[in-house]
Amino acid sequence: MNKTVNIAIVGLGQIGNFLYNEINKKRKEIKIKTGKNIKIIAISAKNPKKKRKFNINKKIFFKNPIEIIRKKKIDILFEVIGTPDGISKKIVEMCIKKKIHVITPNKALISKHGNKLSKLAEKNKINLEFEASVAGGIPVIRTIKEGLATNTINKVYGILNGTCNYILSEMENTKDNFKNVLKKAQYLGYAEQGNPKLDLNGYDAFAKVRILSSLAFNKKISHAKCLMDGIENIEYKDIEIASQLNFRIKLLGITELIENQLFERVHPCLVKKNSYIGNVNGVMNAVILNGQPIGESILQGEGAGPGPTSSALMSDLLSILRGNIKYPFGISDKERKKPKPYDIRKYLNSLYFRFEVKDKPGVLSLITKQLANYNISVERLVQIPDHKNKTASIVIITHKSSENNAQNCMKLFRSNKYILKKPTLIRLL
Repeated sequence: MNKTVNIAIVGLGQIGNFLYNEINKKRKEIKIKTGKNIKIIAISAKNPKKKRKFNINKKIFFKNPIEIIRKKKIDILFEVIGTPDGISKKIVEMCIKKKIHVITPNKALISKHGNKLSKLAEKNKINLEFEASVAGGIPVIRTIKEGLATNTINKVYGILNGTCNYILSEMENTKDNFKNVLKKAQYLGYAEQGNPKLDLNGYDAFAKVRILSSLAFNKKISHAKCLMDGIENIEYKDIEIASQLNFRIKLLGITELIENQLFERVHPCLVKKNSYIGNVNGVMNAVILNGQPIGESILQGEGAGPGPTSSALMSDLLSILRGNIKYPFGISDKERKKPKPYDIRKYLNSLYFRFEVKDKPGVLSLITKQLANYNISVERLVQIPDHKNKTASIVIITHKSSENNAQNCMKLFRSNKYILKKPTLIRLL
């Protein structure tokens, strides 16, 4: 690579805006650490008139980002648009084919097209870097690819979405409901103003889980059907009852190999109050890796926002400037095998059920009998009557039972006239 390196940034939202300023502020520091002069020679954004922390230089601005690749001699391109398909995918593919290094925080793109894009990057001997796609500023991808390169990792799990973690933590702290806390998260910029659905339904965390699985287990990115639940149905009542039982509720992303079969999932979990993961609160993320010979490793930090994300993007930039051409997923595409998916129906786990019922004799025995019919046995039971409304909350913690039995049993409960609403199901970690 030449002494002067030409850079393009496509996408000037919160992250792209912050990144632009970081690169310009740290030119001297980058030169000292890599021996390279860097120069931003092209930028592109959907709305050039949007208020930003810098004035757009019209000489380097391109309305159509494709024109940058066609007209400018660039060495490294930052894709910070963030869509899984469309212009994001097109730009990245074009760059790789033209032997331009690509850095992106785009988890949706990598989780969906990472297999194809990494193979293309390997063929063209360029870097496709995506440290910022998982857990923001926490260097979990580089840790797996380099720091733990010779370890055999068997499980990775953690809090991968700061928005959900903030909402659950704030509901516990303020005793407020989900709807109000979500509004607060949106006001503070922790949740999307328009449609925060992809954070709340587990999709955001699941995209990260797929990337982590591929890196940790040296597999292709899986596209098999998986277990994914969000936090939209968690009520303060669940958080309060969990606390009384010495638990907290956390949305966790989990991936592991069971008999060499890949089991990926994202769902709310009851975790012990005195556990490490149970004390990671607010917008913080935490990733726990289990492997040999390292044992258990924990990485924690801010998982989102312009600052942490830009930190990871800059880390990728310096890695490229130092001349490290690496396989995007740590090993050659030829060595990455297609994973065999684990049968979710076999998954054994303890469960938390909450039933809102009419307070009538025989309702509790009806519920426990139905559970017994599906080989689900009760470990703990809490009954909270509401005498005023002649209703009750029945909370049951079960012994380990299969996912298949739990789901089939839940379907029958939904049609029971004594059960007032769809039962809440939360799995235990």
